[in-house]
Amino acid sequence: MNALLVIDVQNDFCPGGALAVENGDAIVPGINAAMADHDAVVLTQDWHPAGHSSFASTHGADVMSVTDMPYGPQVLWPDHCVIGSHGAAFHADLRTDADLIIRKGFRPAIDSYSAFFENDKTTPTGLEGYLRTRGIKDLTLVGLATDFCVNYSAVDAAKLGFNVTVNLTLCRGIDLNGSMDAALQGMKDAGVELA
Repeated sequence: MNALLVIDVQNDFCPGGALAVENGDAIVPGINAAMADHDAVVLTQDWHPAGHSSFASTHGADVMSVTDMPYGPQVLWPDHCVIGSHGAAFHADLRTDADLIIRKGFRPAIDSYSAFFENDKTTPTGLEGYLRTRGIKDLTLVGLATDFCVNYSAVDAAKLGFNVTVNLTLCRGIDLNGSMDAALQGMKDAGVELA
C-alpha cells in the first residue's frame, strides 16, 4: 500500500500569499494527476491560531529572523495560514477529495513543519498511526516548501521506517540561507529517495 502525502499546498504559500513560494502553484496540476497512482492521498494543512509563536509579529521581530524557543531555534515567519483565513485554504485548483487531512501548527506555543511531529520532535500529529493501521508502507511526498515542511516530513517518515520518495518535480522551495542544499543532503542522509 502506498500513499501520496501532499504538503501544505495552501494559498499563503502560493504566489500572492503571505509566505509565497516562487511558482508554488505550478505544481498543482501534476499533484492532481499523481493522486490516481496511489492507494491513499493525505493532505496536510498549516493551521495557525492568530498570534502564533512562530509569527515575527508576535515577537515584534523581523520576518525571517530566528529566535530560541524551548524546543530549539525557530524561524519567525510572516503571519500565515491563520485558521479559517483565505490564506489557510487549499489552492483552489487542488483536488481535496483526500482520504485524510492533517492540520498542523495549531498549538499556539509550538510550530510544526513535519506532518508527523511538532517541532519539539516528540509530540505526534497522529499521521503515523493512521498510515500503519491502513497498512501503508510506501510514501511519496510532494508540495510546499521543499526545504521546510516537505523536508521535515520526509526525514521523520524515514526515521519511522516508511519507504520515502520525494518527487522534486512536484515541490517548490524557499531556499533561506542555503536551506535547500541542506534539506536535500539531509533527506539523502536519512535514506529518502529524491526523484
